[in-house]
Amino acid sequence: MSEQLVFKAIADPTRRSIMAMLSDGERSLNDIAAQYEMTRPAVTKHLKVLEQGGLIRIRAQGRQRLHALRPETLKTVSDWVSFFDRFWDEKLADLNQAVEADNE
Repeated sequence: MSEQLVFKAIADPTRRSIMAMLSDGERSLNDIAAQYEMTRPAVTKHLKVLEQGGLIRIRAQGRQRLHALRPETLKTVSDWVSFFDRFWDEKLADLNQAVEADNE
């Protein structure tokens, strides 16, 4: 799975909303689609992007396909954001030092 696919998947607010819904447990396509004012094929496209990004898994249970969140994949996002946390921590520390130096 590519990092780019993960970021593509979380870029859309509908997909983020679906992920939040799946954080409560597995859901069928019907359950998910009922929450949105869009067609089932449109919801299916969102689910496909999430699956390609490795953010959900789909398993068959009889004739039904159940969708579940794979939160471990979000580590990619967390690692990327953490890089910038360190960047901002350093920049804010530099700013703090500059302000303190000006006040002396």
